[in-house]
Amino acid sequence: METASPFDVAGDRGAWQRLTFAGRLFNSSPMASASPLIGSDSDRSSHRGAMAALIGAAFLALALVLAPAPRAQLASFGKTELTIETASGKQHFIVEEAKTPQQMAQGLMFRRAMPVDAGMLFEYDRPQTATFWMKNTLIPLDMLFIAADGVVLDIHERAVPMSLDPIASEKPVLAVLELNGGTVSRLGIKRGDRVDHPLFAKGG
Repeated sequence: METASPFDVAGDRGAWQRLTFAGRLFNSSPMASASPLIGSDSDRSSHRGAMAALIGAAFLALALVLAPAPRAQLASFGKTELTIETASGKQHFIVEEAKTPQQMAQGLMFRRAMPVDAGMLFEYDRPQTATFWMKNTLIPLDMLFIAADGVVLDIHERAVPMSLDPIASEKPVLAVLELNGGTVSRLGIKRGDRVDHPLFAKGG
């Protein structure tokens, strides 16, 4: 999951640039319109050589188009412990902290799995409305929207991988906690439960 932003099309732009380059390379190659092979043996030999060069250039152009765009340097994350106080007891997690704009924009993108007791805590400087989507996120996630005093205000369960549908908090929140999809139902986490973490002691 990542926070929704308008500047995440670098990969798509790179593919378009490679496609444009391939088209230019193909169009600039010495290929005439279809015609029968006529003339001397040397002419035909030269024509075959030109065609071989053209085919080689075409394969090179195709390879450039299909090659994946280089991914920007991924952000690294620090880790912290937090506890969710539920009706059935305290649930402990070791989560990564997303604090900077780069960390928040990346979130849990490209992760193929996450430990059962892991997650990511998106931490804001002040309470605000938070909006997320699941672009480039490969695993389903549960999201907890948390007030400044640590109380869970809202929950979105099993966010769909790769979905571009916005997921927003109904009220201003100081943090959003993402857990593996299904964790909320498995542990019985509810609205009104309290998250114990230093962020909320400071914010509340």
